[in-house]
Amino acid sequence: MRAFALTLGVTVAAATATFAAVTTPALTAPPAAAVEATAAVVAPPQDSYIYQSDGRRDPFTPLTNSGIEVKATKRGDGAAAFTVDEISVRGVMQTRERLVAMVQGPDNKTYVVHPGDKFADGVIKTVTPQGLVVVQDITDPLSTQKQREVRKLLRSLEETKE
Repeated sequence: MRAFALTLGVTVAAATATFAAVTTPALTAPPAAAVEATAAVVAPPQDSYIYQSDGRRDPFTPLTNSGIEVKATKRGDGAAAFTVDEISVRGVMQTRERLVAMVQGPDNKTYVVHPGDKFADGVIKTVTPQGLVVVQDITDPLSTQKQREVRKLLRSLEETKE
């Protein structure tokens, strides 16, 4: 065991001395003439590459900014301020004329919504005894669909787990 510890100590000392010998000359400043010579050798490239699109999309431009200027619009008040993903259906009630739904937003407030009411990214198509049917606008630039039908049920799976 002592022989192993002695061998390990000698190996570490030799490695430290070798490392110090290798790095010490690099720490000294090179002469000014050598700096000027290397500056003359490293010259900027004469020709820079220019991408030729030939009708293809430029791979260096982001997909989210496709050149269309997006206007900053103020989100509505009440339930219209929330997206379809942010709300959860808490209840469905029958009025004299039709069904209405109670939805809860991320602010933990409950709002009463009717068919035809708008959210930030969709419109309520119908209210059923099981929940809502919402036509949601799709903002994905690569999607061929512009709208999809989303069903927000009264008792969703994630709420029953709680």
